[in-house]
Amino acid sequence: MKIAIHAFDGMTMFHLATPLLVFGEVARLGLAPDWTTAAFNDAGQPVRSAEGNLIGDISGPETAADADLVVFPSWLSELPDPSGELLRLIREAHGRGAAIAGLCLGAYPVACSGVLDGRTAVTHWGAAREVAAKPHAAEFNDSALYIDHGDVLTSAGTASALDACLHIVRTRLGSAAAATVARQIVIAPHRDGGQAQYIARPLPDPELDGPLGRTIQWALSNLDQDLEVDAMAAHATMSKRNFTRRFKEVTGLSPARWVLGRRLDDARQLLETTNWSIARIAESCGFGSAVTFRQNFVSAYSTTPTSYRHRFTAR
Repeated sequence: MKIAIHAFDGMTMFHLATPLLVFGEVARLGLAPDWTTAAFNDAGQPVRSAEGNLIGDISGPETAADADLVVFPSWLSELPDPSGELLRLIREAHGRGAAIAGLCLGAYPVACSGVLDGRTAVTHWGAAREVAAKPHAAEFNDSALYIDHGDVLTSAGTASALDACLHIVRTRLGSAAAATVARQIVIAPHRDGGQAQYIARPLPDPELDGPLGRTIQWALSNLDQDLEVDAMAAHATMSKRNFTRRFKEVTGLSPARWVLGRRLDDARQLLETTNWSIARIAESCGFGSAVTFRQNFVSAYSTTPTSYRHRFTAR
């Protein structure tokens, strides 16, 4: 399999090295000796990385013309529009049956080409909103590590490219081959969950003066209590309808969604910093039962509380 990897001035060495490493190991380990990798760009010119390193062995666009997989490992953070030549290259490669992969911000030029029109894609959570606002017909989210449509794959930020590249190895050569590569480069062959578990979600900046602000502070201090809308509205001495409207204006969320988010935030902190049982954390954060806590946690982060604790524990 011939793999063409796009390179450009200003990209980090890590983004370029990730597909070169993973796919190169496939050949070096003898798992598929016919797998080859080559870096290319529009002009076939050397590029200088974000770290200041000059990378000279760069081919021209002809490298991608007969590639089986064309990879865009990143893109500039300013999200400049891809050139017409690059967009044509993506469309032509996809049209003749090559697979396309956009890793991290590399999902942006792939989306601009139209090959993701009407389909879901993922990129780094920190840029998902900005990428989504650009003129294309793909739907971006920040919840998955990678999304594979078979012909087009996109992945989340930075290290998620490792997961996506291993996934490509797994789908082409099987789980045993992917596990062999993962063992060689000393990473997990498969990670549970999505990138939502890695996103730091700060509290909104509400108006903390007045009844609404006092109720928000009260709720944050009493997450284990009954925080139904009726109880919160009563605390603020407001009608339920008026409280719900004002609450959404200030926080951007309904009271129920805001409370759930704060309870999950609290639970994540306890999972990371204590050895409390799952049942004790569930009770402390107001979930009622360990089952309810687990269901909400898996729904939000695509991993279990126990798996999250193993990955993020500070102890």
